[in-house]
Formats: sequence, C-alpha cells, structure tokens
Amino acid sequence: MNRLAYLLVPVLLGLAGCTAAAEPDRPAAPAARPERPSPFSDCAPLTTAPASAAETPTGKAAETPTGKAGDRLPELTLSCFTGGAPVALRDVKGPAVINVWASWCPPCRKELPAFQRLHERAAGRFQVIGVNSRDSRGGAQSIGEDFGVRFPMLVDQGDAFEHALGRNAFPLTVFVDAAGRIRHTDSTGALDDARLAELLRTHLGVDVAA
Repeated sequence: MNRLAYLLVPVLLGLAGCTAAAEPDRPAAPAARPERPSPFSDCAPLTTAPASAAETPTGKAAETPTGKAGDRLPELTLSCFTGGAPVALRDVKGPAVINVWASWCPPCRKELPAFQRLHERAAGRFQVIGVNSRDSRGGAQSIGEDFGVRFPMLVDQGDAFEHALGRNAFPLTVFVDAAGRIRHTDSTGALDDARLAELLRTHLGVDVAA
C-alpha cells in the first residue's frame, strides 16, 4: 500500500504542474491615455483689472433687446476649462468682451478666429473671455486646438449664463464696462473683425484696428 502511494505522488504533482502551466496569463490593463493639455489660458487673471483699462463711456447706456443695459453681470459662478478655482462673474474685471459659444454651432466656429485676433490686440485695455456652453469637453478642446483659441475659457455645462441674461441664442456676445456693468448684448450672428471693432468703440469706448 505504501509503495502504491509513493508511485502516485509524482503523478499527482505532475498533473498539478500541467494544470498551473496551462492557465493563460491575464493581459495587463491598458495604460491610461494622458489628458491633452488645454489650449485655453488660465482664468485666474479674469478677476484682475486690465493693466490699462479704458474708462467707462459716459452718457446714456444703450438698450439691449431684452431690456435696459447697465445691469451687473449675473451672480453666477462658472468653472474654468483649465481647472483651478471657479470664477464668480461678479468678480470679473472689465472692460471685457464675453463670447458664449459651442463647438456644434457653425456661426460660433466662424467667429472664433476673430475673437482670438481681438484677444491678441487687447494690449491690456480689455479682456476677451469665452463661455463654452451646452458642449462636451472633447468638442471644445478640439475646436480650441484647431482654431488656435488661447483666451481664458469658462464652462457652462447647461445654459445658466444665457438663462440669467434672458437669452437663448448662439453665438452670444456680451460687452462689459470697467465698472462691471453690461453695456450691450449681441446675438446677430457671427461677428467679424470690423463689426467687433465697431461694437467695442460704440459700447466700451475702446478703439482697436479691424
């Protein structure tokens, strides 16, 4: 009986070894894809007044289609596309041009290069700010990369900003004076360099070359 046991032990060990060797190796989990860097600028400077901010134009404020201009920006806090601390719109320092857009909006895509050029011509006199609304992060990221958009970008995943302004239009551009008050809201369609220069001169008293 003992002899039979001695004979069976090597056989059983051999079977166990075959079973272990036959078990396939589990594939390693795929490495996480690194997140692409944001094409947009950081939002921290938005609450700092431009270096040579223009004075608020004097005289009677123009009226927007939804009511009288002169209201302050809504009490709304939006996140920044690049991360960091959220930005309270009431803390944004004007003069500022705020462009509300989405990657799926053809007129928005058409006018974004003009806003980037405006940003480059600001020379410390005013700020150009984007508000990406009702959009996906991937869509906004791709458009920012494709069009070379570099100005700061806030994120409004719903339409809280437009709702607070009583608007439902894309694109939408808001002109804010040095006192943080809305001087004009434009929803006439894609704006080009000449039209932006005209609106800046009329509503913010700032001259830029078209």
